[in-house]
Order: sequence, then structure tokens, then C-alpha cells
Amino acid sequence: MPAKEYKNTKVADNREEIEGHIREILRLIGENPEREGLLDTPARVARMYEEIFAGYEADFHDVLGVTFDEQHEELVIIKDIVYYSQCEHHMAPFFGKIHVGYIPSGKIAGLSKFARLVEAITRKLQVQERITSQIANTLDEVLEPHGVMVVVEGEHLCMCSRGVKKPGSKTVTSAVRGSFRTDSALRAEFLSLIK
Repeated sequence: MPAKEYKNTKVADNREEIEGHIREILRLIGENPEREGLLDTPARVARMYEEIFAGYEADFHDVLGVTFDEQHEELVIIKDIVYYSQCEHHMAPFFGKIHVGYIPSGKIAGLSKFARLVEAITRKLQVQERITSQIANTLDEVLEPHGVMVVVEGEHLCMCSRGVKKPGSKTVTSAVRGSFRTDSALRAEFLSLIK
């Protein structure tokens, strides 16, 4: 988790109402919300929502924080950033790894900032395609690099545990900006290094 722990304050402000709705959902699916194992479930779910939906409180540009002037203009890769998100279609979890590559043009960010950006973008109702684009766009806007490439791998429980029920299947999305868009050798180098 990032050093600065984001929480969804809207959930905290509406905790009692959220707990009531969770209690009602339990009743509607045939459970007894008053049985011992479920008594504290509505409160636990509300607390979980504060954390897993914390991205609504984050400003993506601010998450990157201070940048540094550095005349390094070669490929930088931050790979295997683990993420967890919630599918906006079924509110089911999906998770995986994110790989980011960029060619600085005189400005870099601290390495931990990339993981913080991933946290800010993924901790809300999302789709993988949007996550991929939002990371690439934010890095492109804040760092103004020569190029950015983002690859996101995801396993979606809405596909694994329901519907077509294909556990183990992965979705891979990518976004390219700047020199990665026009330089196939650069894209190939990035892809070979994240393997």
C-alpha cells in the first residue's frame, strides 16, 4: 500500500445507510442478517468499501507528487505492480499486474509514485481498458516524456466465477503514447523486458 493511505470519506459519511443496505441485501438473498456469522458483516463491508473505493478521493496528477529534473533519456520500466480493482459491470473483483515504461524528457518521478498512481486509479469501479488509458494519459500529462507504454494484465472474477466460468483466463490491454506509438523496436524492447 502507498505511504499515504487514501480512504473514501463518502463511505464513512454514509456508513450507517450502507450497512442498512448490506443487511437488506443479505435478507433478499435468503440469509438471516441476525445470525452470529453475519452480525458484523454490514460494518465490515462498509469498512472494506472505504478502502477498495478510495480512488474516488485521489487526484491522479497530485499522486505523482514532486518530479525531479534528470537528463536521463533512456527507457525506464517499472514492472509487476500488483493491483486490485472492482469491475463496474458486476462489482466483482479483478486483479493482476501493471507494467509501465517511459522515456523521460528531462523530468522523472520517484519510483514509488508509479505504484501510488496505480492505487489511485484502480481503487474504484473500473474497467481494465480505462485503467490502462488513465495511467498512460496521467504519466504523459505530468512527466511530458518522449513516450509512455502501459501494459495491464488482469484476471476478472466476473468471467472466472460466473457467466462463462473460465478461471485462469487473462485479459491484456496496452496503451502507447509518443515515441512508443511510432517506434516498433522500442515497443518490442519494452515487451521483451517485461516478460
